[in-house]
Amino acid sequence: MSEGGKNRREAAAAARAASQSGEKRRERAIRIVGAVTVLVVVAGIIGIAVVAKSTDTTGTLVTATADPAAAIPAGVYPTGDVNEYGVPYNASATGVPVLTIWEDFQCPSCANLEETNGAGIVQLADEGKIQLVWRPTTFLDLRVGNDASTRAVAAWGCAVDADKTLEYHDVVYKNQPEIEGDGYSDEQLLTFAADAGIAGPALDTFTQCLADRTYVGWAANSYDTFLKLNVPGTPAGFLNGTPLDNTVLADPVALAAAVAAEAAK
Repeated sequence: MSEGGKNRREAAAAARAASQSGEKRRERAIRIVGAVTVLVVVAGIIGIAVVAKSTDTTGTLVTATADPAAAIPAGVYPTGDVNEYGVPYNASATGVPVLTIWEDFQCPSCANLEETNGAGIVQLADEGKIQLVWRPTTFLDLRVGNDASTRAVAAWGCAVDADKTLEYHDVVYKNQPEIEGDGYSDEQLLTFAADAGIAGPALDTFTQCLADRTYVGWAANSYDTFLKLNVPGTPAGFLNGTPLDNTVLADPVALAAAVAAEAAK
């Protein structure tokens, strides 16, 4: 074999090796770029999801700070009362145990309480065995990243003015989203008003009240009180100020017995 032929073969082998090496580098670069692109896309999707979850139908979170001078619905306990910002169901009942219940309209456990013993609690109030006070809170807004609890409480305030306190309260819970954090749209909160029996001029007033966010300040005040009292969560029931276990609150027989025992003191 001539020396020239040998050199040509060696040069060709070296060229093939260099070409293969370059191809491998290009493939590796493509894989890296592809992986980075996927990560960017995924991050973008996550970012979009977070933003979408953090806004209402207008794209702006409804926020408010505690303000003792903020408007409150008709009949709601004022600033400084032992049940401040609470919503009375039967305020005229006197000389009977007072059952106060802290609730958040986005709270699945609260909806479960309504399903299991909401009617029993109202029946005790209707029979004059307790004075019932609902106390709204909105702590889940921060936890799930929306403002649905605040807007639902504010809408409830509009319904309280329309004398549909119980009806609207129950409709909101019956329509609580299956997935915690999905929240309520303003359109739903308006539909709930009609479902609760608000019609005619009263519905017009409700609609304006909802659009004006009239009672967002009240929602903020009640949430502030919730924090100051160190309420552990929702639902949270108190009978004459004494905490009730949720198993008692959700059991018609156990709650009736607890009320009877308190009344006998």
